[in-house]
Amino acid sequence: MTTVPRVPAVPSRGAGLLNRVVHAYARRRFGAVPEPVAVAGHHRRLMLASAVHETAVERAATVLEPSLRELVQHRTATVVGCSWCVDFGAMLALHRGLDADRLRHLDDYATSPLYTDTERLALDYAGAMTALPVTVTDEQVAELDRRLGHAGLLELTYLVALENARARGNAALGITDQGFTSGSACAVPVASPGPRP
Repeated sequence: MTTVPRVPAVPSRGAGLLNRVVHAYARRRFGAVPEPVAVAGHHRRLMLASAVHETAVERAATVLEPSLRELVQHRTATVVGCSWCVDFGAMLALHRGLDADRLRHLDDYATSPLYTDTERLALDYAGAMTALPVTVTDEQVAELDRRLGHAGLLELTYLVALENARARGNAALGITDQGFTSGSACAVPVASPGPRP
């Protein structure tokens, strides 16, 4: 079942120049205009600020292994329940070479042999950061700092916080699974959106 966002997407046809440029770039890069981008087109300055920020983060976040970055962001989106983030994130992760089994079995990360001890610690941390209230412990931070270093810990924290912002914003606006992974062999489970008030 396709749902409609609570704020309609700005269509490419008839949109202003900035929206058309952003839509064309997104279509080339991702094969479609991501719905959060199309919805953000109603506030062009924030859309542009978000695009600059996302590009800067993508270029700056290079301390952690790419697979660890993908796993913690995917886990965060799943915990929040943002089906759009899960769908889009899975597509990006698979294009970047992450094994689909590692996404399919992410709910079993604590006991699955598919994950390293460091990945398990980072995934626990992502869950603790995403919990309300936050349940991060001194011990978690100390162990991750020991394993990843200060820069790695900061990158991990930033990426989980950013994914929380993305996922919660999309959930609030009713932006759901866009079908980036539908029909693919990966069959990554997509979180179902929460009920609408």
